[in-house]
Amino acid sequence: MILDLPLMVVFLLFIIGLYCVTSKNMIRILFGVEIILNAGNFAFIYFASQNTPGGFIDPLGQSIVFISIVTGGCVLAIGLALIVNAYKHYKTVDIEKLRRLKW
Repeated sequence: MILDLPLMVVFLLFIIGLYCVTSKNMIRILFGVEIILNAGNFAFIYFASQNTPGGFIDPLGQSIVFISIVTGGCVLAIGLALIVNAYKHYKTVDIEKLRRLKW
């Protein structure tokens, strides 16, 4: 069975996000999580548009994805604020160096 192009794009975005999450840079990890979130949103819209009469997209799927985009933007803003604060105090965004710090 040949997959549709949107599903291949979702899979590619998910793989790129997983690659970014496995790095040691906090900014790359945060953006990897956002890429995975966007892949999920794209898959949700794709599946909401399947089997609908007249080619319309289900409004429930659109509203859920809209709420997910808004909350993802808020999470990204808070995460970037935390990363900037960590960089100001410790002059690094490397996870391994920050993990060795003691409270």
